[in-house]
Amino acid sequence: MDRIFVLIANKAVTSKFNLNDLAGSAGRMDIVCRFISQSLFISHGIRRNVAVYVVLKGPPDPCKTLKISGNEVRYLSPDERNIAGMINKALSAEVDREWNKVSHGVYISRMDLASLLERIGNRNIYYLKESGEDISGMKISSPAFIIGDHMGLTKEDEEIVAGKVEKTISLGEMSYQADQCVTILNYLIDRGWVKC
Repeated sequence: MDRIFVLIANKAVTSKFNLNDLAGSAGRMDIVCRFISQSLFISHGIRRNVAVYVVLKGPPDPCKTLKISGNEVRYLSPDERNIAGMINKALSAEVDREWNKVSHGVYISRMDLASLLERIGNRNIYYLKESGEDISGMKISSPAFIIGDHMGLTKEDEEIVAGKVEKTISLGEMSYQADQCVTILNYLIDRGWVKC
């Protein structure tokens, strides 16, 4: 994988949810769906060089982590409802400490953030935060970008990331939505304005 994106979804539920209430009773699952869509999809295709991880920390059974691998995934559309259906299917599957394959390129496990960062492997961890170092013109290598949802990272998660991070980076002082951050990062790397 050329790049990895990790979303910390603080309130996203960890059991099946109502597809008609992604922003409410599903714990802002709408943010998760948009994040996955913007990480993976381009016009008429999927980024095969991207993997997406989402750490679901909401009730009733946290933590669960989703993995969507761009080079394996099939039958996935970029709309929120389709992605939410895929997540619901994953949340119905057996879950333990190892990856359980739910469908082509879609996996679920019981990993928390600390376990996930251990398992990602030979990656440089870049934590995205407004107060970080400006990413413009930066040279990065083997990146795994850690991005918080609308609530950011808890103090505990920030401590976990701090022990692993290569750099804390910033897209500027403006606070963007998680899916917007991914779009900007993909654009900067695609254009070569951030060397990867």
